[in-house]
Amino acid sequence: MPVIEYAYSAHSGFAYIGSTTLMDICRRHNVTLIHRPILLSPVVQSQGSTPFRARTQANVDYFFGRDIERWAEYRHVPIIKFRPTYHDADYGLASGLILALGESGATTDEMAHKLLEAHWRDDMDLSDREALHRLITSLGHDADNLLATAESTDIQNRLQANTEWAIKQNIFGSPTYIVDGDPFYGQDRLELVERALTKPFAPSEWQNPPVA
Repeated sequence: MPVIEYAYSAHSGFAYIGSTTLMDICRRHNVTLIHRPILLSPVVQSQGSTPFRARTQANVDYFFGRDIERWAEYRHVPIIKFRPTYHDADYGLASGLILALGESGATTDEMAHKLLEAHWRDDMDLSDREALHRLITSLGHDADNLLATAESTDIQNRLQANTEWAIKQNIFGSPTYIVDGDPFYGQDRLELVERALTKPFAPSEWQNPPVA
């Protein structure tokens, strides 16, 4: 059975836009999807990228505006027309909810998608316990028990471990999909991800130019 390792943050706009397509690919190809939610800022900064809070307004407007709008239309994904109000809130607890359900399986897939959807379609604050409680209950889980597990030291340590793993894997953004060791960054690579499941790409022959 093929496997995709799915590295993403629970508040990622592009992970949301690609989520339904990813799940469809997994169903059609009988893929085991391994969820690896991460804390995005440490991963981005470890690669020397500029954090969004330090980028120009033009860059932020393009990323959170036009580019997301176009891809949402292309993927037929409903999305709010502004940067989520609570996008900078702590999403560690929301990430813990995904991990608490296990690294793979239908319930984990559903929780991951619903959190992304709630943030990017409904402008939900992923740090709001009451809002999370309502979402968990709507999915048929024991909200009090799942929240307690999600915020436990064990689960939060696993979130940190995922983040450290992503840094060691040289992942630099969300979402990143890894197929048999071959990483694909961005939901706009999902068509390539699907191709790799049936016909792997030739190994890279790219060579950096010699240092003068």
